[in-house]
Amino acid sequence: MSNKIDPPKITEENALLPQQIHTLQSKEEISHCLISDSLIEYQEADRVSFDKVIFRNVTVTESTLHAIELTDVIFENCDLSNVNFSDAFVHRTEFRNCKLIGTDFSRGRFQNVRIVDCIGDFASFRFGKFKGTVFTNCRLVSSDYYQAELTHIGFSECDIDQATFAGCRLKEIDLSDCSFTGLHVDIEDLAGCIISAEQAASFAGLLGLVIKTDTEL
Repeated sequence: MSNKIDPPKITEENALLPQQIHTLQSKEEISHCLISDSLIEYQEADRVSFDKVIFRNVTVTESTLHAIELTDVIFENCDLSNVNFSDAFVHRTEFRNCKLIGTDFSRGRFQNVRIVDCIGDFASFRFGKFKGTVFTNCRLVSSDYYQAELTHIGFSECDIDQATFAGCRLKEIDLSDCSFTGLHVDIEDLAGCIISAEQAASFAGLLGLVIKTDTEL
């Protein structure tokens, strides 16, 4: 994906005020702060908004933050596993070295997002809309993109084994440096997908092909 991705607009980290979050209220707005070394748990809130916020070494657990809005946000070394972020709006946001195992981003909208060095096994991006998103060096085993709009998404050096791309058009999506033994895809959506010669065998079964090795000739 050649589209330029705008980074979070956070000019000076030192200008961010340290803040601790213990409870969240629906439609609460939190901005211009650093949240670090903390645990946020057992929260249920809708449309919480974070603007120009850095999360560092934060764990969020047993929480549903439906339709969360993240603008100019950085997550560093955070554990967001199994959190419900469905219907999220994520803009100019970076996830760095985070755990996103089983995290629910279904129906989310992603614009100018980078997800780097993260573990996102079983994460759900079903029905999501991606307008400028890159996954780099991530483990995304059995992640789910069912019927997501992937027109502006990139995967670089990711493990996407057994990921679900059913209902996703894969035209011009480059998976050639990703690792997988199989994917869940629809044959009609494979046209134009970019893969390596070594990966071709993974798709042969979908096309009803039998690959004969040199030893069988």
